[in-house]
Amino acid sequence: MVSPGSRSQALALAAVALERAGGLTVHVRLDERTAGFFALGLAVESGRPAAVVTTSGTAVANLHPAVLEAHHSGVPMVVLSADRPDELRGIGSNQTTVQPGIFGPAVAFVRDVQAPTAGGIDEDTLRQLAREAVAVAAGHTGQPGPVQLNVAFREPLSAGLRAEDVAGVPDDEVDLGHARRRVHSGLPVAELAPDDAPATVVVAGHDAGEDAERIAWELGAPLLAEVSSGARFGRNLVVAYRELLRDPELGGAVRRAVVLGHPTLSREVPALLQRPDVETIVVRGPGADPYDPARASRPDAATTFVSDVRVTGRTTPAHRAWVGRWVTTSRALLGGGDAGPDLDAKRSGDRAERNRFLRDEVALRRRAVDRTMLVDAVWGATWPHDRLVLGASQLIRVADAHVPGKKLRVHANRGLAGIDGTVSTALGIAAALERTPDSVGTTRVLVGDLTFLHDLGAFVTGSEERTHRVQVVVGNDDGGAIFRGLEVAATTPDADMRRMMTTPQHVDVERVVTGLGWEYRRAATWGDLEAVLTDPAQRLVVEVPLTD
Repeated sequence: MVSPGSRSQALALAAVALERAGGLTVHVRLDERTAGFFALGLAVESGRPAAVVTTSGTAVANLHPAVLEAHHSGVPMVVLSADRPDELRGIGSNQTTVQPGIFGPAVAFVRDVQAPTAGGIDEDTLRQLAREAVAVAAGHTGQPGPVQLNVAFREPLSAGLRAEDVAGVPDDEVDLGHARRRVHSGLPVAELAPDDAPATVVVAGHDAGEDAERIAWELGAPLLAEVSSGARFGRNLVVAYRELLRDPELGGAVRRAVVLGHPTLSREVPALLQRPDVETIVVRGPGADPYDPARASRPDAATTFVSDVRVTGRTTPAHRAWVGRWVTTSRALLGGGDAGPDLDAKRSGDRAERNRFLRDEVALRRRAVDRTMLVDAVWGATWPHDRLVLGASQLIRVADAHVPGKKLRVHANRGLAGIDGTVSTALGIAAALERTPDSVGTTRVLVGDLTFLHDLGAFVTGSEERTHRVQVVVGNDDGGAIFRGLEVAATTPDADMRRMMTTPQHVDVERVVTGLGWEYRRAATWGDLEAVLTDPAQRLVVEVPLTD
């Protein structure tokens, strides 16, 4: 991943020469902020550390949001920041600041590589340094995450590379790049048996993975899986888990919780884990911080951290009854939704019934779109060969509370749950996905209008760069609807909430995206939305005006 710059020219030109030699793939983005999140998406999808090349000064600082997200979500990344040599530091040189360690504790491995002297470069030392940086980023020695190599250059900064000067990357170095999602050699493997009196739940937070579904099935436990968990499927899935955790008869009966991933989408899950009568077992994930909400209210809380869970023993009819109560109650709470036109009426011999069907169908297709309809449509249009990226808006919470089980690859930047770089991350995911042999999938992004506006730089692509199959769906309600649910809204004047929190805006989305070379569609009704989600356009923005 490269952004243009003078001080980093040697790194950029070496990268493109290596690309020609078949050693790697280079992507170019005009600004470092979007480049950082693009690299994040590459690493999320590929499981390999993605390298980001930047010039000096504020360019490096612009990577900070993506580096923080990578740190807190355990995504491997290698920052290659170009810098001035020692003699130009601390004397007011142009574009010069303190770059080594600029990311603070978010980067566990930092090396300041000095500019070569008259004695030349020790290639073996540099090669070993590169291998060490990639190994640390990939989690071979601890938690996966970002690392920084700060590389100084003296003028003249570079010269062109001839084809014979460049060799491909050896296979052993490529293989080193595979990230291990869970490396916790110091933690035990928990051997759990289905409880004698069933009272266990399995909580699958963001990036929990498919293991959560298996563990829930083997334990005979309800599966409370967030929409970006990678485990939102299976017979034990409970969609309406928030409501049931608040229920005294079901949520109140829980005595053991097994947690995988990083739960971030509800208040009910942390409240459950803070209860002194609930035993909490957390499978340590790749993120920087252990998930331990009980410690906030009870410093002496006895959360058990493990590297994995192995289930021993068999479930009984009592376990099936325990799961059945959760699943059945959840389905009853969600209901059947809007059943739409009566299909029996469509086939009826009675002309009046057929006419009623046609009227109902037309009425449905003309309905304005609300958030539930939007997430339903996007979820329904996405298949296992696709990728779905959800922004940190109200829409991800609606999806989490509503959409049924489906085995999809869903990503959201939930390490810090910020709105930064969502579209850029999705573009990186798309780029990595499309390198998969025979890939035909589309990367679909569902964001609110503020998340969309926050990452407009993502839509700017150099004319020499490859384009990707990406569909950006923007649920537009003219502001930050997520803030309307804050407690402070009940005591704050509406005008103050609008100006300071929800920040309404009126941007002509069509002019913005078409001016940047993307195609645009507007879906104001359910019929429009159903049609546009199957649009074959490669780079498409779909604007959906939302009703409250």
